[in-house]
Amino acid sequence: MPELPEVEVVRRGLARWVAHRTVAEAEVLHPRAVRRHLAGADDFAHRLGGRRVGTPSRRGKYLWLPLEDTDQSILAHLGMSGQLLVQPHAAPDEKHLRIRVRFADDVDTELRFVDQRTFGGLSLHDNTPDGLPDVIAHIARDPLDPLFDDEAFHQALRRKRSTIKRALLDQSLISGVGNIYADEALWRSRIHYERPTANFTRPRTAELLGHVRDVMNEALAVGGTSFDSLYVNVNGESGYFDRSLDAYGREGLPCKRCGTPMRRRPWMNRSSYFCPRCQRAPRVTS
Repeated sequence: MPELPEVEVVRRGLARWVAHRTVAEAEVLHPRAVRRHLAGADDFAHRLGGRRVGTPSRRGKYLWLPLEDTDQSILAHLGMSGQLLVQPHAAPDEKHLRIRVRFADDVDTELRFVDQRTFGGLSLHDNTPDGLPDVIAHIARDPLDPLFDDEAFHQALRRKRSTIKRALLDQSLISGVGNIYADEALWRSRIHYERPTANFTRPRTAELLGHVRDVMNEALAVGGTSFDSLYVNVNGESGYFDRSLDAYGREGLPCKRCGTPMRRRPWMNRSSYFCPRCQRAPRVTS
């Protein structure tokens, strides 16, 4: 699933190509793509007609298109393979095209939602007073948000009584961090993924947050991380940060810091990649 840098790359593309355009017509080609819009495909398409799209917004991994002069937004859930593409009208339909949005202007582009695995989708939701779709009101701010509170995160981390990677992936504590960037930031911090959060000091938390921000900003600069053709930006281009990864996907390769072979361990239906020398496992106490 795309993490903060990949979603932000898509948001920036939509801000350039879709913001402030009026919807002429929305066409739902697969009902599963709007399954989170409980009123159904026809209602979704009807409600978009004639609406003007505002500036795309993001919190963590969540992306939405506010509709101007309303208190509603289109929430985009990309899932494992969802893509929001801006394509010329004459471009051939993608094999897994699920939703098409045409605009009432002379610009020769339309917005397409393409999803091979149909885990993602679009849906229309009421906004909270803060401008978030109501279904994601519980999502915490992300570490690149200027209003992210480092001290509040540190206190929540110590109260959590969990392990650090679980905490980093808890979107109610800190949003936008997924499996890839958690492993990268923990490697840079020399922290094992199973280290308990209760004994984190403020300096240690601050150091970890610094690495989280650094790795995300570096990924943003090169368009995010793409391991296959399923993650692309709005122009269909892949990101290149996979070439700069220090931990994720490097099982058996030498640690870039000490040369020890990197390890992979199954973790919560995922994998954790780490250096057994630089990121020593916490001691088990009775």
